[in-house]
Amino acid sequence: MKAVRQHGRGGAESLRFEDAPKPSPGPGEVLVRVRAAGVTPTELRWATSRTTRSRTPRPLPFIPGHEFSGEVAELGEGVTTVSVGEAMYGMNDWFNDGAQAEYCLARITDIARKPASIDHLYASVTPISALTAWQGLFERASIGAGQHVLIHGAAGSVGSFAVQLARWRGAHVTATASAANIGFVRELGAHDVIDYRAVRFEERIRGLDVVFDTVGGDTLRRSWSVLKLGGRLVTIAASGEDSQDRRTREAFFIVEPRRGDLEAIAQLIDAGQVRPIVGAEFPLADAALAYGTRPVRGKVALRAGGPSNDAAPHTLSKP
Repeated sequence: MKAVRQHGRGGAESLRFEDAPKPSPGPGEVLVRVRAAGVTPTELRWATSRTTRSRTPRPLPFIPGHEFSGEVAELGEGVTTVSVGEAMYGMNDWFNDGAQAEYCLARITDIARKPASIDHLYASVTPISALTAWQGLFERASIGAGQHVLIHGAAGSVGSFAVQLARWRGAHVTATASAANIGFVRELGAHDVIDYRAVRFEERIRGLDVVFDTVGGDTLRRSWSVLKLGGRLVTIAASGEDSQDRRTREAFFIVEPRRGDLEAIAQLIDAGQVRPIVGAEFPLADAALAYGTRPVRGKVALRAGGPSNDAAPHTLSKP
């Protein structure tokens, strides 16, 4: 098969589009014919790109990318809940070869049936970002109807899902974004949007129930002051320096693949309550360019061959 493989410990300059062995599914796994895969720009420098699960150096080369959409091509031993040919989307193991290839492996517990109303390209940018927003807001922060939540980086890949999910849950949503994205974030469901370049958010709002941070740095540090007593902060962007703060260590989390969450997200997408945002798309062979692209909105996707227009992206239902 053809695959994108990383040959060095650096960034996108070490990626090669080349022949690679086609994997075979083990017990509890499926082989997926990848139609599209999402791109997380920072992934090539994560610890999972340098080490194995046991913290030994990770052998090179390896295939990056851990979210995808495609069809089941082969079933591993014990897999009975899906059939060959079914359209699925989801994630695979951070420490194993990823999905930026014509085929990838995934545990059956980490994937779900693709939302029927969107194509593979849009489905491929959903798993990591939507699961991060879902788990951060609903499990870590336990937001509920009527609560006031602030979402930083609301036009980005995770933030755009967070705005939609918080609004769907019935929260009052305030968001930060650039001036160019204010209208877009309002369309996603934010009640109020603050231009972070023009206004310091802590001078505008106070007494919040929840802050969901996707930015980190100074934005994260300033966010503690806007919470009410007992308020909750969740971040996916804490630096090593920030993690010295006990509060930040407790607020930081890493997304986990979960089939049940993916199924719930797919239902919301098909109901028109949530929509993924593709900021840019590239063919698989141009993965190095894709990793160097920072879209103003949403996430970058790679087309892995074959038609992706099995369903047209729908418009978001008005909240």
